[in-house]
Amino acid sequence: MTEFDVPSYLEELSGTIQKLPLPAIDDLVRQFFGAYQAGRTIFLFGNGGSAALASHMACDLGKGTAPASGRRLRAIALTDNVALITAWANDSRYEAIFAEQLENLLHPGDVACAISASGNSPNILAALSFARRAGAATAGITGFQGGNMKSLCDVCVVVPSDNMQIIEDLHVSISHAVFRVLRHEIQGANPERVAMALTSAAAGHLPASPLC
Repeated sequence: MTEFDVPSYLEELSGTIQKLPLPAIDDLVRQFFGAYQAGRTIFLFGNGGSAALASHMACDLGKGTAPASGRRLRAIALTDNVALITAWANDSRYEAIFAEQLENLLHPGDVACAISASGNSPNILAALSFARRAGAATAGITGFQGGNMKSLCDVCVVVPSDNMQIIEDLHVSISHAVFRVLRHEIQGANPERVAMALTSAAAGHLPASPLC
């Protein structure tokens, strides 16, 4: 067996899970829930696999936490408008693709949440820097040692690994953990949703999954 076999990879993944910074993940949950309570918007962004996760996370947060009535959590992925991204990249510079979108949309008190395994992508740093100047809260999900984005984030979850695939695996796990806790908290803040779920369970019906 070599270090490149499947059991070794999964062993490394399992070991890294045990080292995850749980207090920082809790802080991210609290930051997002505070945004929900205040009626603010969470903006998510990243590159490559992190771009896909930004879209995935916005879907989970926006749809999966939606109560039957009352306030909904507002989550937007800045990775989803291909025309706008390519226009800014072509007419300005690639480093500006997220910051320019935030300049149109961001309000003080909103949350700008960056996802970057390295924490050093120039467009990520530009967006976080703009968000801080605009009076928004900033958050990050990253790896390695946190990179340059760590100092730009009010809350930063750093996966303690230098293996890009391990980092990305655990970014997905962290996003799902945050989503599950937020869904529970938001349902608790909307008693009607909880009552509907209990009625459905008592009738023997399984609720539809909020996940794709």
